[in-house]
Parts: sequence; C-alpha cells; structure tokens
Amino acid sequence: MRVAYLGPPGTFSEEAVSRCDLARDGEAIPYPTFVDAYDALLSRAVDAALLPIENSIEGAVSTVLDLLIQKPGPRIRREVLLPVRQHLLARPGTRLEDVRRVLSHPQPFGQCTRFLRERLPHAALESQTSTAEAARKVAAGEPGAAAIGSRAAAERYGLAMLAEAIQDSDENVTRFVLLAPSDEAPTGADRTSIAFTLDRDRPGGLHEVLGELARRGINLSKIESRPTKRTMGHYVFYVDFEGHRADPACADALAGVLGRVHTLYLLGSYPRAAAPV
Repeated sequence: MRVAYLGPPGTFSEEAVSRCDLARDGEAIPYPTFVDAYDALLSRAVDAALLPIENSIEGAVSTVLDLLIQKPGPRIRREVLLPVRQHLLARPGTRLEDVRRVLSHPQPFGQCTRFLRERLPHAALESQTSTAEAARKVAAGEPGAAAIGSRAAAERYGLAMLAEAIQDSDENVTRFVLLAPSDEAPTGADRTSIAFTLDRDRPGGLHEVLGELARRGINLSKIESRPTKRTMGHYVFYVDFEGHRADPACADALAGVLGRVHTLYLLGSYPRAAAPV
C-alpha cells in the first residue's frame, strides 16, 4: 500500500503511519500539504492518505474536514489515536533567550499557548506547512529561530531540545484517519462518520436528524459544524456514531436521516480505535 502523509519526514503524520496496522508495512510518501496528500489519493497516485482530523486541545483540523465535503469520494477505513508531545527545537548551543522566532504548523501553536505566552512572550510565531518543515528550516540556519515539533524531527535534523513536552495538556492526542477508495467491513466494534446539510434553517431541523439515531439507541460520539463556504448561516454538520453502516439499526437510521437532510455524505465505517497507540 502506498500511503500519502503530510511531510517531510519527521512529522507526527509519519509517526501515525507507523502506528496504523494497514499502513505501517507499506510505502509512506510525503506530500507538502494536506490538500496535496488528499489529491494524490483522488488521482490514484497513492492507495491511501493518512491525515489528522482532530486534536484533543485544538479541536477539528478544518482543512481536512472541508476536503471531505468539497472533494467527496474517499472513505475513512481506519482511525489512529496518537499521543502528541511537542518540543521546542533549536540548533545546538542555542539558548532560550536567543529565540526571537518560533516556526511550526498552526496546530502546535494552539497546543502550546501557555508555554509560548509565559516563556517566549516576545517571539514571533511563523506558520509552516508542517512541524518537520519548520525543523528543517531551523536546522538550515534560520537566524534566532526555534521550531515546535517532535523528538523524531529533532533527531532527523540534528536539533537540540530546548524544552520538552511544552503542550498545554499531557492528554494531548491527535486523531488521524486513513482515507481510501472504500471503507471497512463490519468488525463488531465500529464507528461510522457522516456529514450532512439541511435544506433550510428551521426550528428542530437538527433535532429531527439526530432523533433518527437516538430512537434506535445508537450512541452519538461526536457532532460539530463547519460553514459551507457558500452562504452566511449555512453549515455542514459532521457526526460520528457507534456502529457500522451495514448494521441493521444503523442502516435504518441512515435511511431516516436521508429523508430529513438536503445532502448526506457517508464518510465511512471503520474499526473504533480503543485507545491512543
């Protein structure tokens, strides 16, 4: 299996590939952005793409959620819960007081706000396409710069760790999903992800949709919304629930949901990840 991920090597995405049972023995191929990795799957340049979809501190990875709706087709086949430890990386010999710029992907900035506010209040934050790209630039000699990234990135690019585990919470977990042309057969311990839009804003519309799940005793594990990017006040709702789309109760509920929404996106049914790995 050829698996696209956010590169360059040394990202948390690469680590997640190594933790995914379907992907770890395949060929991991780095791409510079989430969009590039997703498009590689759409074009069949790769067999799958492993992308982050939410973080326990920062919430949804909006770019990936939007891709699932704007360019529908791929299905979620696996989920991976990866514990994330963020570190401040710099060239050997750099002192904390020397750091005037911090480079990283936008997500780690949100995960490390307390450390940045208390220890580097005057440092400029500069967004990069990935944590590994930030580490690569710092290693190449960016003046007065440090990167937020993984221990693997420090080792790969020969950087020292000025500060370890700087994330706001020790329970920092990122959920990754393996996207492929098709999802998975039922295992008995599954999760299904869907998204939908309503035809209009009306009282009780969302309640009616979720009621189709509740009436059948299906446990809802996540709901959130994103703007459709078309009209103010119009949203896409993302829902995760326990069970497989082929289970009789879930199939019946999805038929009921279909009758109450404007557009329904089936994002996939896949084995539930029991715990971070």
